[in-house]
Amino acid sequence: MSRDRFGAAQPSDGRDALFSEEHEALRSSVRAFVEKELVPHAQEWDKAEAFPREVFERVGELGFFGMKFPEEVGGSGPDLIADAVVTEELARCGSGGVAAALGAHKDLACLYVSNFGSAEQHKRWLTPAIEGKSIGAFAVTEPDAGSDIAGLKTRAVRDGDDWVIDGSKTFITNGAWADFVVVAAKTDPDAGHEGLTLFVVERGTPGFEQKRIRMLGWRPSQTGELTLSSVRVPDSHRLGEVGSGFYAIMQNFAWERVSMALGQSSGAQHIYEIAKQYALERTAFGRPIGKFQVWRHRFADIATRIEAGRAMTYDALRKIASGEDALREVAMAKLYTSEVAFKVADECVQIHGGYGYVTEFPAERALRDARLGPIGGGTSEIMKEIIGKTLGL
Repeated sequence: MSRDRFGAAQPSDGRDALFSEEHEALRSSVRAFVEKELVPHAQEWDKAEAFPREVFERVGELGFFGMKFPEEVGGSGPDLIADAVVTEELARCGSGGVAAALGAHKDLACLYVSNFGSAEQHKRWLTPAIEGKSIGAFAVTEPDAGSDIAGLKTRAVRDGDDWVIDGSKTFITNGAWADFVVVAAKTDPDAGHEGLTLFVVERGTPGFEQKRIRMLGWRPSQTGELTLSSVRVPDSHRLGEVGSGFYAIMQNFAWERVSMALGQSSGAQHIYEIAKQYALERTAFGRPIGKFQVWRHRFADIATRIEAGRAMTYDALRKIASGEDALREVAMAKLYTSEVAFKVADECVQIHGGYGYVTEFPAERALRDARLGPIGGGTSEIMKEIIGKTLGL
């Protein structure tokens, strides 16, 4: 609880206990950048189904990729809460594809290299990525294996000082234009979970093909399909110990999913604000449509859901930042916020009426982008399985 100037307790959304004054100053800085340099181009980039690589350089130049990484590798942290602030504000850019691309770069590719790479690997891949001079991706999902990580078919076979990788990956955010990709491959097909290892494969490596996938939403993102045909990489491209890949993925899942929940909550808040503004400006029968009871109640409902999702997400974030196990809290937050974000976007389309169905309006784009939430980063069904198991069921 915060206090007003008379000392009376005031409602709190949890931010006062989680974010410092420095974090809020960072929030203002990131929001100013987003509103000035990203939001004005959201519609243009969605229509073109692409955005400039220079955006990565700009974000890196401002230091926004480096919040959770130590200074010795080019970061300004480690500060997970500061990184959460960046995630929230980038989600307000008006383009799910742009926010996802920037997020996958810092929360997946960079995080894996940071957590499991050597000092030399940090220098080669992490530092340039934090600076925005190279783009990273993380590749686990395959055509026949998404949530079933143990069922991956991509194989890596030792050949002297090298590894030869064969397989395919799909639905890889940044996959079509990444300069380096962290690839999960089976090094011992008979070892189950303990047979998975992570490797870094660089763009242009012989046998490595990157192909763009066109999607319903996230249209500016360079989501890709990867093919690895006898791709040879030196052992120096291996991240962590042989057989440690599954545990590395499980360790990083918590941050990936809480980051998605942060982005979904913030994105839902952003489109809610757009819908409310429209409801106050558009008139029917002599008064703003937002003043009709039917819409007041619907706005009350979605505002309550957004606040509930944010509270759940902040609880999970707080536990992760303090080193606690937050498996159930993260799964609940990811499950709930992804469904809320889609619901809010759908209501935004409805209140815009016919204009909500027009591609030049942000409501239509928000609906397409929000639909991926219950699928990406672990489907809603998988989140329910995780939650059920933590309940002892």
